[in-house]
Amino acid sequence: MDLKLQDRVAIITGPAKGMGAAVTRAFAAEGCKLSLLGRDVEAIAPVAEEIRLKGADVIVVPCDLTDPEACEAAASRTVEAFGTVDILVNVAGGSGPIGKTGVETTPEEFDDIVTLNMHGCFHTMRAVLPAMIDKRYGKIVNVGGTFGMRGRAGRMAYSASKWGLRGITKSFALEVGVHNINVNCVAPGMVDGPRFRDKVCADMAKKLNITVEEAMERHAADYALKRVTTDEDVANACLFLASDVSRQLTGVDMPVDGGWAML
Repeated sequence: MDLKLQDRVAIITGPAKGMGAAVTRAFAAEGCKLSLLGRDVEAIAPVAEEIRLKGADVIVVPCDLTDPEACEAAASRTVEAFGTVDILVNVAGGSGPIGKTGVETTPEEFDDIVTLNMHGCFHTMRAVLPAMIDKRYGKIVNVGGTFGMRGRAGRMAYSASKWGLRGITKSFALEVGVHNINVNCVAPGMVDGPRFRDKVCADMAKKLNITVEEAMERHAADYALKRVTTDEDVANACLFLASDVSRQLTGVDMPVDGGWAML
C-alpha cells in the first residue's frame, strides 16, 4: 500500500536511538523530509547521516523539549528549511523510576518524568499547530504507553505521565479536528531494546532471582501473541497514523503490545 508520504515534512522528537531511530528510518524510507529534534545533536548525527546517505532530506535542530520557546524556534526552523510542517511524531520520553512504589517515588522523580513526557509533547504540539491550522492539514502522533492505559505497580510516575498524555491527545483532537488535523496516540507495550533488557528485565531478574532471558520470557507470556514488541512495530503504527490511510481516526489510543492492554 502506498501511504503517499513522499515529500511530507515530518518533525520527529527523540530520534537518536531505539523507537525514535526506528521511526526516523521508517519515515525516511517513505520519502518524508525530516526535521530531527533533540538536546544532544551529536547523538542524533549518526542517524541523520545514515538516512542522508540513502537520499533523505534531513535537518537536525537542537531543542530542549521542556522549553516552549525552544520548541517554537524549532518549528520555525523547520518551516524555514522545508516551507511547512505536515507531521509531528513525539517519540521523546523517559521511563521514570522503575520498581518503586508510589510511596517510594520522590516528588522530584515524579515531577521530572511528568515534565518530560507531558510538557514536551504539549510544547511541540502548540508550536506546530498554528501552521497546520492555517493550511487545514496536519497529522500528530504522540507515543504513549500501555501503562498509561492500565496502570502498573512499581511504575506509578511513568503511568501518570502517559495517562496524562492521553488526555492531552484527546483534547487537542477534539479542538483541531475542524481544521482537518488528526491527533492520535500510539501506545507501545514493553519494547525490546537496551532499556527493556537492562532496566525492566534486570529489575525483575534481581527480584525473582532469575536470568534476564527468563524475565523476558515472563513478560512475553503476558501477551496474547506471546512476543515482545519491536521498535519497527511502533514505527509502522506511527506511519499508519501519519498517513491519509487513517484519515478518519483521531483521538484514539492504539496499543502496539501484542495483546496486553486489551486483556
